[in-house]
Amino acid sequence: MLFTTTTQYIALAVALVAGWLFGLASHPGGRKWKARYVAERDAHAVTSKRVGELERDHDSASKRAVELERDHGTIGTRVTELERERDDANARVAELKRENDELERENSRLSAVRPALDDRFARDDRPLGDRYVEDDRPAPGYPRDRNFI
Repeated sequence: MLFTTTTQYIALAVALVAGWLFGLASHPGGRKWKARYVAERDAHAVTSKRVGELERDHDSASKRAVELERDHGTIGTRVTELERERDDANARVAELKRENDELERENSRLSAVRPALDDRFARDDRPLGDRYVEDDRPAPGYPRDRNFI
């Protein structure tokens, strides 16, 4: 055992008390650690505030992204509808071109055929006795005009 006499125990107690007093005298009073704690607390508050702002910005950006995606879906649907209308219009144009080509062929064929009448006026080849003379005809709407009487 190290300490066997009373003098050694007293010397040990004096050394402990002296060390304790020397430690109290050399301690800065916690000012350094208090300053570091306050700085860390302020930095944490600033960081927390910044994180909150970034989360709000992220939420608003997420909402905007959802709106844009919804608008893009609507626009995409509208684009699809317009493309379908364009395809329908192109098909109609092709059909009308085919009909026009067919009518032009028919027109060229008919223009090459000899006309049915030689003159612009139709001739009445009946004998003169069978024809009505303008003065002998009753007025239109007269009953004899329709062979009622």
